[in-house]
Amino acid sequence: MTNRSLAIRDLHVDVATETGPKPILKGVNLTVNPGEVHAIMGPNGSGKSTLAYSLAGHPKYTITSGSVTLDGTELTGLSVDARAKAGLFLAMQYPVEVPGVSVSNFLRTAKTAIDGAAPPLRAWVKKVNEALAGMQLDDEFAARSVNEGFSGGEKKRNEIVQLELLNPRYAILDETDSGLDIDALRIVSEGVNRYAAQGDRGVLLITHYTRILRYIRPDFVHVFVDGHIVEEGGPELAESLEETGYERWVRADN
Repeated sequence: MTNRSLAIRDLHVDVATETGPKPILKGVNLTVNPGEVHAIMGPNGSGKSTLAYSLAGHPKYTITSGSVTLDGTELTGLSVDARAKAGLFLAMQYPVEVPGVSVSNFLRTAKTAIDGAAPPLRAWVKKVNEALAGMQLDDEFAARSVNEGFSGGEKKRNEIVQLELLNPRYAILDETDSGLDIDALRIVSEGVNRYAAQGDRGVLLITHYTRILRYIRPDFVHVFVDGHIVEEGGPELAESLEETGYERWVRADN
């Protein structure tokens, strides 16, 4: 492991419930190096989204032990915005609506917060329009309130616009393919591939299905069951999952 990586070590996480804390992650170990695409696959309820939100700092999830470092910086004690400034990005499975805040204002505010200075307006508008065009969204999209009235495909494409413009060190994509038709899936995948093609960025792609992996080729595939990784391999592992599913790992883990 080099100092430049997103390194997860023996991560244990509880989620707050009405009856008290419930353990979800049970010792996750994973390293994403710059230039690598990792896919996490597993059945519903296995803890994949918990991993994503725990890395990003969601207050519902409590890290009880373990370590998460980004290029040598320990993240577990940092706030959500500090993690973003450190270079972490989360594309959410269910992007939230922000009524009254335009896409353009949201993006410029986020970029300013991360960089510590506002981008020059004229150049920024050009970059936003180019990023929207790359997602096959017209310029008027920038004036709409964030995710308000957006279709499922528009929400996911808007997430990838954010990814391109904020250009973080590491991107966590939580079921970015859910709810997408075949055309939207292709467009979103092309955006992720453009980001990854820089060569010094890391991607952690969380998904149930193999279809997005036909567009985004992972370097590593991890099978996630009951809060931890039970199998690891290359792209061929995803292909075998298409045929066999997760049943044998679920049985072995119970």
